Amino acid sequence: FNGVDDALFLNVHPLAGAREFTWEVIFRPDAGGRPEQRFFHLQEVDQETGKDTNTRMLFEIRIVGGSWFLDSFALSGTESKALFNQDHLHAVDKWDHVAATYDGRVYRNYVDGVLENSAGLRLGPQGSGRTSIGVRINKVDYFKGAILKARMTDRALTPGQFLKR
Repeated sequence: FNGVDDALFLNVHPLAGAREFTWEVIFRPDAGGRPEQRFFHLQEVDQETGKDTNTRMLFEIRIVGGSWFLDSFALSGTESKALFNQDHLHAVDKWDHVAATYDGRVYRNYVDGVLENSAGLRLGPQGSGRTSIGVRINKVDYFKGAILKARMTDRALTPGQFLKR
């Protein structure tokens, strides 16, 4: 992804209907990107109107001086949480694994199998929708780097069950 105008859009929300989930991505953020970069966005769509609802999940990175940190977010109904990991910096230009899990009670995020943040949360299952990879669904905050693999699972996995880099 070139960080300017390069992205993928899919007409599917892979975690629609999941009461629990694990969402994993192996990716490489490259140097020189914007300070805020959304690299994966799952968006619920109202099936009657075709319009986006507020319900969504996302992975974003924030670049701070040659390093990045993970910002993951989930919103369903009136419940939402941003896990903003500004105290956990990682080098750009290298491959990393990120994961968000939800077990029906706690929303967690990990980098390279290490828990970085968590919070109690009551998320309802998201409805069907669409996905953007490499940018926000509204084509703002493009990602500069590469994505090797993504996996979505309808249960909360443990770090020992995560994809390997």
